[in-house]
Amino acid sequence: MEKESRKESKVLISKKQLLAMIPLCERTIYNFEKQGKFPRRIALSSRKVVWDLCEVEEWIDACKGSGPAPRPGMGA
Repeated sequence: MEKESRKESKVLISKKQLLAMIPLCERTIYNFEKQGKFPRRIALSSRKVVWDLCEVEEWIDACKGSGPAPRPGMGA
């Protein structure tokens, strides 16, 4: 029941809102989407895309819990 009510109240955010939340460039976000590492965009029209705020927030929480990111050139 709770899951159904959450589906009805989805909040969608624009690219501008996404970039304000995520300090990555557009190309990096696009590459992460293609690799399955970031929530997929939703095409509302041929010129407007949005993201599900809940999915983006879950991605942020997952990043927080995964520890520091590996640095290029540094041993594992």
